[in-house]
Amino acid sequence: MLHESPHNINRPVEELDVEQQLDRLERQVADLHRQIEQLQRLAALGTVVSMVAHEFNNLLTPMVSYAQYALQRDEPALLRTAVDKSYKNAQRLTALCQRVLGMAVDDRSGPTPVAVLPAVREAVECLVRDLEKDNIRLQIDVPEDLLVRARPGSLHQVLFNLVLNARQAMLDKPGRLRIAASKAGGQVTIEVADTGPGIRPEHLERVFEPFFSTKQHEGRSDRQGVGLGLSICRRLMEEQGGTITVSSQYGQGATFTLTFPEA
Repeated sequence: MLHESPHNINRPVEELDVEQQLDRLERQVADLHRQIEQLQRLAALGTVVSMVAHEFNNLLTPMVSYAQYALQRDEPALLRTAVDKSYKNAQRLTALCQRVLGMAVDDRSGPTPVAVLPAVREAVECLVRDLEKDNIRLQIDVPEDLLVRARPGSLHQVLFNLVLNARQAMLDKPGRLRIAASKAGGQVTIEVADTGPGIRPEHLERVFEPFFSTKQHEGRSDRQGVGLGLSICRRLMEEQGGTITVSSQYGQGATFTLTFPEA
């Protein structure tokens, strides 16, 4: 036989109903947050797809050309060269696919010590396109032994979104993307800075608002935005005890700063 909790015996039924409804609403809100995170991750994947298609074409074209030429000449040495180049390019294509598939994984693990430098490199590599091809110079200043306490999947998603945004901001002219990290007072700071057009002063306070975007009317598929990325980044940072801030001088670029507990 079930017994009422001593705390609930003398409480009005209406009060208990309200608490149950609030609990149900909180669970629903949490589920919605997870769904929005997944949607944002898929939106980022959609942006990457156009770059993936271009890189696939760049790798497949020489594979086909070498194979056709080698078959026409029917020379063992030339055939071996064609197979070798095809094998190497196939490995690169496999790596591209693995990175893209990895981005779709919903990581709900708890905070753990994470090496910053590999996380930064992985975020850049997930662009699946060499930044130099877009006249963007990459500079990484991160100590090899630097660790943060974070959820690996969340750290990757935040870094990737910031790197992707920085690339999109600098597509019109040559630029520089600098990712730097340091530690002080038990905190680790990661800065992602670009030399793009920057953010207008009236937009600075709104960049972390859901669905606010300055890229909604861009014509290129790899430059459009839905305004969810930075909002999700802020929530992911807060969930693991970190923060994200932005500073910008319009016309001279923007810098996003992440802070994490040191591991």
